[in-house]
Amino acid sequence: MMALLTVTIGMTQEDKSKNDQEFKTIFNANKGDNKIIHGGYGGIMMNYTQIDNKDAFLAGIRGMWIINHGIGIGIGGYGFANELRFDQNSNNDQDYYLAGGYGGLTIEPIIMAKQPVHVSFPVLIGAGGVALINDYNWSTNYPDHNNDYYSEDAEAFFVVEPGIEVEFNMVKFFRLAIGGYYRFTSNVNLYQWDNPEKTISPDLSGFSVGMTLKFGKF
Repeated sequence: MMALLTVTIGMTQEDKSKNDQEFKTIFNANKGDNKIIHGGYGGIMMNYTQIDNKDAFLAGIRGMWIINHGIGIGIGGYGFANELRFDQNSNNDQDYYLAGGYGGLTIEPIIMAKQPVHVSFPVLIGAGGVALINDYNWSTNYPDHNNDYYSEDAEAFFVVEPGIEVEFNMVKFFRLAIGGYYRFTSNVNLYQWDNPEKTISPDLSGFSVGMTLKFGKF
């Protein structure tokens, strides 16, 4: 044991004499090139997608903390609505569409961030909610009323959305990203008030494409 202790102390002293910073730590890397660089950005996201096989628009925001130019950690989320769909099976003059949103933790590895054109791989993990919205034409039976919009049913869902973005360093504080994503969601079942026995199970999963405007310190 004494021999082992003697050898260990000798190796430790030798290592320290060679390079005081050879053993790098997360919270104590504060000398020279080992210094951790912190940054961050706020992003405005605008995407096209299809929800339940109908055109939809996604509008969202993202807030990220960037570590050493190479990894972003933060939160992001979208709101959405798809196009109106006339319900041929209803006795009332009604249109239905889906509206909702989702968001959660976002992790974004960034490859070659200092190059003018580079790529990143954002992954969103979280939850959301969707509602079946009814546009009821009251004027059919009640001439004094205009069309009213109200939610018939709503349900929560789980979502995972990986993506890839091609980023352009426009200026030091602004990046433009063009991306493609795929949204994986859990199943939902929504009910119509005029026909409770009929459920609608919209497909919320699908591809989306769009752009993100990123402002911050990169």
